[in-house]
Amino acid sequence: MLIRPIRPEDAEPIRAAFGLLEPEEVRQRFLHAVKELSQDTAERLTRVNPKTEFALVAAEPLPPGEALVGAVARIVMDDNGHDAEFAILVSHYVAGMGLGRYLMTRLVKWARGKKLDRVYGDVFEHNHAMLSLAQSLGFEREFQHDAPGLVRVVLNLKPAEAA
Repeated sequence: MLIRPIRPEDAEPIRAAFGLLEPEEVRQRFLHAVKELSQDTAERLTRVNPKTEFALVAAEPLPPGEALVGAVARIVMDDNGHDAEFAILVSHYVAGMGLGRYLMTRLVKWARGKKLDRVYGDVFEHNHAMLSLAQSLGFEREFQHDAPGLVRVVLNLKPAEAA
């Protein structure tokens, strides 16, 4: 697998690979059921604004547009300019290879380079793999009172000020 920045040419391969995902994989990424990835959505997801977004794919070592994509990770800066939300989807076909950990560390590195304060993501409380990964990387849990079943995992990037 080749880890590289997402490219606009990845839109069609991502749409094609979407149909290979299990419904639970899709639900855990989008937080609701999605039957197909529209062309507009795929194009929007593959055209990132480098000032406020960063996205990677894990794909076959073929040219963008030809390579089957097995994982996607993205981080998007909030309007406040201090925080960023991440999302990662690793297909069951390539799960267990350490891709989630590697992709998350790359997202955090990007956020640190942007001098952000926090990185966060919303995770279903039964997504033990993601919650365990986040905890192992130093993320803390914040329970969402207005979103039952979801846990927000947060990584503070700024050092705590001395008391």
